[in-house]
Amino acid sequence: MSQGLDIERCDLDIMRNSSSHHTELYGEERLIVRRGQPFIILLRLKPGNKEVKPSEKSFTLIVETGPVPRTESGTKVSFGLRDSTVDSEWSASATNDPSGNTVSVSISSSPNAPIGVYSLTLDQGGQKTSLGQFILLFNAWCSRDAVYMRSETKRQEYVLAQYGQIYRGTYRRIKGKPWNFGQFEPGVLDICLKILDENPKCISDADKDCSGRRNPIYVTRVLSAMINSNDDRGVLVGNWGEVLDGVHPGTWIGSGDILRQWAESGPVRYGQCWVFAALACTVSRALGIPCRVVTNFQSAHDTNGNLMIEKLYDERGKRMSNADSIWNFHVWVDSWMTRPDLGPEFDGWQASDPTPQEKSEGVFCCGPSSLKAIREGDLTKKYDAPFIFAEVNADVVDLVCLSNGETVKFRDSTDSNYVGCFISTKAVGSDERHDITHQYKYPEGSKEERQVYEKAQHHNKLQQLGEEPGLTLKIKLAKNMSVGSDFEVYTVLTNNCLEARTCTFLFFAEAVSYNGKLGNSCGFVSDKVEVPSGEERRLFLRLDYDRYGSVITSDRLIKLSAIAIDKQVAEYHKAEKTIVLDEPDIEIELLGEATVNQSVTAELTLWNPLPKSLQDCSFTVEGVGLTNGKPITARIGTVDPEQEAKARVKFSPTSAGSRVLLANFDSNNLKNIKSSINVVVKE
Repeated sequence: MSQGLDIERCDLDIMRNSSSHHTELYGEERLIVRRGQPFIILLRLKPGNKEVKPSEKSFTLIVETGPVPRTESGTKVSFGLRDSTVDSEWSASATNDPSGNTVSVSISSSPNAPIGVYSLTLDQGGQKTSLGQFILLFNAWCSRDAVYMRSETKRQEYVLAQYGQIYRGTYRRIKGKPWNFGQFEPGVLDICLKILDENPKCISDADKDCSGRRNPIYVTRVLSAMINSNDDRGVLVGNWGEVLDGVHPGTWIGSGDILRQWAESGPVRYGQCWVFAALACTVSRALGIPCRVVTNFQSAHDTNGNLMIEKLYDERGKRMSNADSIWNFHVWVDSWMTRPDLGPEFDGWQASDPTPQEKSEGVFCCGPSSLKAIREGDLTKKYDAPFIFAEVNADVVDLVCLSNGETVKFRDSTDSNYVGCFISTKAVGSDERHDITHQYKYPEGSKEERQVYEKAQHHNKLQQLGEEPGLTLKIKLAKNMSVGSDFEVYTVLTNNCLEARTCTFLFFAEAVSYNGKLGNSCGFVSDKVEVPSGEERRLFLRLDYDRYGSVITSDRLIKLSAIAIDKQVAEYHKAEKTIVLDEPDIEIELLGEATVNQSVTAELTLWNPLPKSLQDCSFTVEGVGLTNGKPITARIGTVDPEQEAKARVKFSPTSAGSRVLLANFDSNNLKNIKSSINVVVKE
């Protein structure tokens, strides 16, 4: 074969390769394969070619990725033919079609190869022929790949599922919100690769960065930094205040629109933690890393690394500013991979957080950190284990700062001091909530939890000393607490002492964001009460929409704080509860059957529960295989009090099967209302 094969064209056999590599959802425009697994290319020959033999030394394949491919970096590999491919490195084998017109070449990539866009070249004794390009991804189906996941049902959920639930609210009232990850929508994979190319590490040293893309630990850490825009030209700008420009974080219902806007014009305004996490999940799944979105309720934000949240109050019971905080909920992602840098006992789920909170190695990123290291309190294991450990385990101490400079600890406090509970993710194969608290921590107060704290060695749990019977405070809620309604809450002060106690009794209501940042007051009442031994006193607080409606955020959260102060014995008692107001439902009705490439109408209805008109009302719908990868918005103007907002939206499904249509309602005074329905699309 001195003259070499005379190739008429190369057929990348995209349909067959896509099916075997679980990449058919990316489309049929180009070859996308997963590493560590063979794929087939067909060399169509001109008449008169001789058979190719595995021993042919002149038959060499070259694969290259990145702007500066180098053999030393593993971004350029040359390999010849063998009798059969091997599963540990780049290799190839060839067979001849009986007709003599086609050579079938099986190429197996290394399970440790860098992911990315590759060129494929045939070198026949110096005569080089370009055979085309392909994209190589991580492979959860390959046992030698660092992201290998044994369960097929879990691979379907954590790699291939394009729809999910993100849990929000408070730990007493957990609400799942639908999200369209859309990792297989047209153009999304290219944008995910663009995110890697625009990260500062690639810009400063492209060779080292592209070589590092063999490692899901490295890629996950890059994504944690690039999903936010704090240190770079990352995807999303965070905003936890008033939104005067851009898109309100509660308006998004999918990742695709955000990613496309970033690719076209740079950092997108705005996001909060669940949006950052959803984007990280989309990009991770697109690149082949199994990923799930995780919500931690009562999430601690420890700013000084002492594993303790210190909440300071003045003598009147008002909260004083302090860097530490407890978020009603916080959302991040877990990614599945091995940890050869830590040891096999730390393989499995790894937590990472793209929401910009604290810097890690000089950059706003966090993780990946092994859940097993967090659970065992092994805080020496990278990356950022102490910070994530504190989010789910930090101790909380409530202190009153006296005018003489001393501090006094509250004698009691209720559930507000319970950190890291009901850690939630979507269940595999259903929309049910799956509680994974046990994967992050031992049960609160258990022997194992105490041992973990001793192992952490950064701080000792404040001893729960047995105290004499004293005053107790509890907050009681109304049954109906819907946004727009007026309702009454009350607090109960019980005297368990042997003698009567005289106390200053305070009850506050304040708007609060999900990240624990307090807003304006929406209610306050106080009294000086004498409580005989064994009796109780109640303090009622009426919450009127006219008062709270103008100060609550789109999270619809109100924080209630009850304080009892007995100055005679310098005792302070506190109870707190955060309530989430019920929201109206979006009713979605499909008018007719959904059929591929035929228009169908969805009717959307929402009742205005507020005692005032809603301005700038709109419904937005989106769904994989339903809306052609883009959201569709119907604007309906003004909706009067106790009237229905109603719109009809037409869309043409692009693919058959079971799909999910997501809907969002937006207006000036009522935002972040979401719903979804299942849609079965017929051929």
